[in-house]
Parts: sequence; structure tokens; C-alpha cells
Amino acid sequence: MRLLLAIGLALVLAPAASAACPSAADLEDELICPTCKTTLDQSDAPVARRIKAYVARRADDCASKQQIKDELVAQFGPSVLAAPPREGFHWLAWILPLAGLLAAAGVVSVLVWRWSRSRSVEAAADSNGRPPLDPELERRLDRELARYDR
Repeated sequence: MRLLLAIGLALVLAPAASAACPSAADLEDELICPTCKTTLDQSDAPVARRIKAYVARRADDCASKQQIKDELVAQFGPSVLAAPPREGFHWLAWILPLAGLLAAAGVVSVLVWRWSRSRSVEAAADSNGRPPLDPELERRLDRELARYDR
């Protein structure tokens, strides 16, 4: 009975223990090769192969993703990270694209609003593409044409 309980407990806890250890593939798209400036999963440079082997070795030792990244940053500098850190001056890399998108959305909305307002004048034009006549001028024209209908 105790043996079955121990086996059941081991089966339940085994996935949780293995989930805590990252795999090398998890980190290869988050790190950049220092020589060719592509992610490790795309690079086949000698330095990239050495970094991949280092990451695989550290992942087998069950080091966390952050520990592995910190060790590589200490050796190669912050340019080894695919995404800039979210601190200090590096926040601009995260904020500026969002600000640009918001500004572009604002400009497009103003242009669409102006375009829709100019369409109301064009929609009121007759089939010749000319704006409608002044009401007073239209009454006068109707009177003149009515004289010739008699």
C-alpha cells in the first residue's frame, strides 16, 4: 500500500519538478548571437553553437531562465537579450512603438472625420457635380420657367 502511494505521489510531483527546469529550446528564441545578431534558434555561428551548448548544460543543471540570462548578460552584455530589459532608459523601446501607434490612430481618425464632413457637401451636389442652387435663385428660376410654360 505504501509503495503504491509513493509511486502515485512521484507521478503527480514529477511533472511539476520537470516544469521548473527550462529547456534549451525555451531560451534559444530569447537570446541573440553576438556575431550575427540573429536569435540563437536561427544562427549557426560558432559562438551561437557554444552559447547553445552552455544553455543546454545550464538547463540540464536546472538553472532558471533568469539565472541563465543573467550569466550570459554578464559575459556578453545586454545585447545578448532579444528583448530589451524593462527598466530605465530601455522603457523607450517598449513605449515608443505604442505611442507611435496611438499617434497614427489619432491622425487617421482626424483625417477620416474631415473626409466624412467634406463628403456631406459633395453628397448634396446634383448629378452634374455642382452644389445645389440658392433657394431664392431656385424660386426665381422656377418663376421664369413657368412664364414659358403658358
